[in-house]
Amino acid sequence: MTLADWAQNARERIDRDGLAVGTYGSLQELWQGGLGVLGRHLYNYGTNVYERDWDVLVVLDTCRPDVLAEIAGNYDFLEGYDPNRNVHQSVGSRSAEWTRKTFEPETVPADELANTALVSANPYTRTLPDPDALGYLDELWKYAWDDDYRTVRPETVMDRAVDVSRTRDFDRVVVHFMQPHTPYRSMLDRFPDGRVGFDSEGGAGLTIWEQIRTGRIDTETVWEGYRDNLRWVLDEGVEPLLRNVDAEKVVLTSDHGEGFGEYWYYGHSSTAPLPVLKRVPWARTTATDTGEYEPQVEPEDIHVNDDDVTDRLRALGYA
Repeated sequence: MTLADWAQNARERIDRDGLAVGTYGSLQELWQGGLGVLGRHLYNYGTNVYERDWDVLVVLDTCRPDVLAEIAGNYDFLEGYDPNRNVHQSVGSRSAEWTRKTFEPETVPADELANTALVSANPYTRTLPDPDALGYLDELWKYAWDDDYRTVRPETVMDRAVDVSRTRDFDRVVVHFMQPHTPYRSMLDRFPDGRVGFDSEGGAGLTIWEQIRTGRIDTETVWEGYRDNLRWVLDEGVEPLLRNVDAEKVVLTSDHGEGFGEYWYYGHSSTAPLPVLKRVPWARTTATDTGEYEPQVEPEDIHVNDDDVTDRLRALGYA
């Protein structure tokens, strides 16, 4: 966004929300944009997951260590999880940045990439530097999109990950779930198109973060939607996955976090090098294949046109 774009948006915010609230929102957006420039050009940090030890890497998109710890007691595979110790500094603050940096052939040895299978529900596999460098790439967002939930459901990702783990021989498997990322299933009644924050009542065209900032939606409602999505992916994705693959070293992590106002930052709209975005879980566990689940989803090699890509990104809140 250019300064001219920002100024135009600022005028529109002030006209819509009044001088005080509109100015506040505009300054907050300028701050987030400035942090993004800092992260892109001047200062960033993080450790590539390939520098750590794992067989199966379970990526829970936007998962925060503190919220994972809140509900960890309900899951045996998260027993003893400590959000202060069991963490990792991500190379990205957004999915596009994380994907690009994680699978960069110039920094990751070719043999390691060639021995990796990536099963992903995230549309930003489009930013992979060299998809052919990976041993196997399964882009579920292209063929397994759920129009009702406006995302790829966790059970579908689990299904494909089980099949890949059983039928293909790779040293490492990355399983990228979309949850707890928006859209939040508990809020689909209010936002039936999935784009949380884009309803037609009192906030048409406003992102979820703008609605929080302007008091159009209660922050705790959004927090609960986030927590519910995290329980959804753990219940329907991670837990059955761990019962249907064999792996001695499984790690639950995330590509990046989510800002709920910390450091005056909401969401994850830029490459901001902030702890709330860069600090993600690193929860170790194991998996044993009981054979109780039989995969049913067939992968498809299909082309997704630009309009479909835009629609799916908007459904996930990238608009």
